[in-house]
Amino acid sequence: MAPSLEEPIQPVDDALDSHLKKAPALVAPEPEHCPGPESQSAGKGDACAGCPNQQICASAPKGPDPDIPVITQRLAGVKHKILVLSGKGGVGKSTFTTMLAHAFASNADNMVGIMDTDICGPSIPKMMGVEAETIHVTNTGWEPVWVSDNLGVMSVQFMLPNRDDAVIWRGPKKNGLIKQFLKDVEWGDMDYLVVDTPPGTSDEHLSVTSFLKESGIDGAVLVTTPQEVSLLDVRKEIDFCHKAGIPILGLVENMSGFVCPSCTHQSEIFRATTGGGRQLAKDTNVPFLGAVPLDPRIGMSCDFGESFFDNFGDSPACKALKEVVRRTGEEMGLDANHVLPDHEDDESMDRPWH
Repeated sequence: MAPSLEEPIQPVDDALDSHLKKAPALVAPEPEHCPGPESQSAGKGDACAGCPNQQICASAPKGPDPDIPVITQRLAGVKHKILVLSGKGGVGKSTFTTMLAHAFASNADNMVGIMDTDICGPSIPKMMGVEAETIHVTNTGWEPVWVSDNLGVMSVQFMLPNRDDAVIWRGPKKNGLIKQFLKDVEWGDMDYLVVDTPPGTSDEHLSVTSFLKESGIDGAVLVTTPQEVSLLDVRKEIDFCHKAGIPILGLVENMSGFVCPSCTHQSEIFRATTGGGRQLAKDTNVPFLGAVPLDPRIGMSCDFGESFFDNFGDSPACKALKEVVRRTGEEMGLDANHVLPDHEDDESMDRPWH
């Protein structure tokens, strides 16, 4: 029987939930010299004096999570793990996640998975055309919902009794489900596991980072739009990655202008008043993976659960995305032909929106 949020299976509802209620939850910014909530000095160091979280950290259980070795073993067959992050919502992070996964899966030799950790706003199943599916449980664990023979998805959306039901959970319960996605899902042998995260730096990000630390994270791809209000939060995301020890594969500027499909004229929809993603990447010494222009067909593809990457290969946005995917692979030390099928290096390498 498929697990659902209406009748959650034992580890989420009872035993795991009661265990996770003991975990600390930071409710205020850490002091400048914070030893960290997992440190033996948590709540006891000089820097902890006056911190609102002092008692929470001091009373929290110390030591590594006992399930981390189980997670590491479960993910032993996953070669590459990529986090997709954004500082602000609405920049196209989940959309980029689906296009990145479709791009990887366009190589029939690649096995690809998407793990949707946006527990309160799971949009990946809709974008992948599988929102009506449910999770199947086998004797080896939960089975991902397969979009195609080599592309699978896991999301809380598959557990909702009704499509429009809200998930109103506090941090510990969300963390428990993320742990189950890693510990109980039969991911099998995969080339790429792409992890979609909610905006910002919250419980979900801390959970994924701590759970995946031992099994290894290739790095994070940061998504932004050109305007300063988005870049402002991406700077915080970069700081989070540095503090959490997550390698940054690079920065992608999404919605980078609009290229007319008829005359190829480029229009700036969101003006880069401070230099956009390229300048931010330069200022922070982060690789710039590329700029993806707007295309109305991207939204249409997401609404219908179809692959923009497969259906509109002639789009400037698709050509830019291919270059982003190849550069992402290069940052992971992979050959471009391993990441994507054979491609023609023509004018797509010299685009007006770069």
